Amino acid sequence: MPTVNAYAAPGAAEPLVKTTIERREVGPHDVLIEIKYAGICHSDIHTVRGDWGPQQYPLTPGHEIAGIVAEVGSEVTKHSVGDRVGVGCMVNSCGHCENCEKGNEQYCLEGNVGTYGAVDRDGTITQGGYSTHVVVTEDFVLRIPDGLELDVATPLLCAGITTYSPLKRWGAGPGKKVAVVGLGGLGHMGVKIAHAMGAEVTVLSQSLRKKEDGQRLGADHYHATSDPETFEKLAGTFDVILNTVSAPIDLNAYLGLLAAGGAMVSVGAPPESLAVNAFSLIGGGKTLAGSMIGGIRETQEMLDFCAEHGFGADIELIPADQINQAYERVLASDVRYRFVIDAATF
Repeated sequence: MPTVNAYAAPGAAEPLVKTTIERREVGPHDVLIEIKYAGICHSDIHTVRGDWGPQQYPLTPGHEIAGIVAEVGSEVTKHSVGDRVGVGCMVNSCGHCENCEKGNEQYCLEGNVGTYGAVDRDGTITQGGYSTHVVVTEDFVLRIPDGLELDVATPLLCAGITTYSPLKRWGAGPGKKVAVVGLGGLGHMGVKIAHAMGAEVTVLSQSLRKKEDGQRLGADHYHATSDPETFEKLAGTFDVILNTVSAPIDLNAYLGLLAAGGAMVSVGAPPESLAVNAFSLIGGGKTLAGSMIGGIRETQEMLDFCAEHGFGADIELIPADQINQAYERVLASDVRYRFVIDAATF
């Protein structure tokens, strides 16, 4: 089934349109997935609009994919027809470098193959999940546990693992104070996951507009960063600060909120460079770090963790013909908290 329905961006400044795209035939190690839901990530917008570099158009975005296995290749052992599965931000890697062998395919030394807009191992340009079907090598297909509905599981393939991985790595858990900067698509998952890990969770947002939501999601405290007193009152408080916003912030001010030995981890990716004063780090033995999704094993671990604790993402389900409106609403922070497209409408 090489031709499938999809939505694609014809160019950087053009709205997405309904079209068809080509999918490869199912090879020996491939899995054909009938897509049920596709999430809209802020990075989809950055990518198709050329914010992070030039793209080859037309481009079908989408790296939060949930669906059902429709066909498997002759040598596939990890998945069967009818399985509930997902695909996240990457669909291939070299498989043999030091990072891949450690389960960190996202940091493949030869470059992981992104789910869309990347050059695959066969030389073709990958096309993403805003479509009815996708063919992916079995090693990059994830099992969605029965305890998770497919629609709310979809954003976990990006937003879930992007926040789970650094929270786990920097020790969010009982006795730790964690701040989440921003309560959007990433931030709301950061709050849920940090709370489930047992940490004391604080949301740092520009205003108190979403305070009730933050508390419902698991935040113990909620503060407005537009209030200068916030930075005075919370100075030296947090063990971990998870920065989820994709806009410039005053790193030095936020580093001042860390306890000695604390870490601020950025998962948002603003296009602008951000300045930091060395003394903001030296003065308390603090760490400023970044994190990008997680490997396949860790992503499966995250899905199992969310199922065990009984939560997925908070979503707004939309038909495909509302994708362009959804993009504008994401840019206006008018979504609580992740758009998910019903793939039956492609």
